[in-house]
Amino acid sequence: MNKNILITGGSGLLGKQLTAELLSKGYYISHLSRSRGKNPKVKTFLWDVATNQIDEHCIDGIDTIIHLAGTGIADKRWTDERKREIIQSRTRSISMIYELLRKKAHRVHSVISASGIGYYSDRGDELLTEESPAAHDFMGACCIEWEDAVDRGLELGLRTVKFRTGVVLDKKGGALPQLALPVKLGIGSPLGNGKQWVPWIHPGDVVGMYMMAIENEELTGAYNMAAPQPVTNEELTKAVAKQLHRPLWAPKVPAGVIKLLFGELATLVLGSTKVSAQKIIQAGYQFKYPDVQSALKEIYG
Repeated sequence: MNKNILITGGSGLLGKQLTAELLSKGYYISHLSRSRGKNPKVKTFLWDVATNQIDEHCIDGIDTIIHLAGTGIADKRWTDERKREIIQSRTRSISMIYELLRKKAHRVHSVISASGIGYYSDRGDELLTEESPAAHDFMGACCIEWEDAVDRGLELGLRTVKFRTGVVLDKKGGALPQLALPVKLGIGSPLGNGKQWVPWIHPGDVVGMYMMAIENEELTGAYNMAAPQPVTNEELTKAVAKQLHRPLWAPKVPAGVIKLLFGELATLVLGSTKVSAQKIIQAGYQFKYPDVQSALKEIYG
């Protein structure tokens, strides 16, 4: 078994959970980070994507690279500068690693990378598979560049896997706390018309898919990382309210208000993306949390 793994973005919410799971299974984990790590069980190597600096020893003895690094997509409004930062933080970072692999002896054979369900963007009620074309907007273009940068590893003889990650439901961060807060305060309501599809997934299944990709070398290419039972924004909001035992009485938040507040970023909230999980299921993955009710019950205890 390949036991030596290097993770970029290992200090993020998902990176920490994946690191903990891998350590519990006896893997040796290293992180590429901008600062020294606090986990004594993880070796940290420093890099700075902006200045193209990287510790060349980060790939020593490594079998598999997990690429999670990237500036937060929903953290700030999408100015032109912010868009460049979002793309370059994902593409330049993996390119730096590939440059290192080209000039130095190594035993890396696999790169498993995050991508985004924003690849498809706003597609209404269309059921989207991995063969569906990318959207012609910023998120579609970002994901194309992101995946293309990862796939340059094929030129080095590497196996590449890309997970088009949906909305990860985690009470510690991401979209769920923002959706749940007004519900907890008794003023929660669906956003826009509420009919837009949300490609959600439980963090346990996110980690589970990465573990499958690490351990099953037959896995290659792109996979949708979303639960097999998608829900609309209204259904998700109602499910959160039910789990938190809160009433929903407030009127829906008009799409115009959301666009005014968030600008182009509003497409992440108002866009409808209904994706199929059939490809990863056919590859052998069994979802721990296939429906949103069981997922929220576990998340909120």
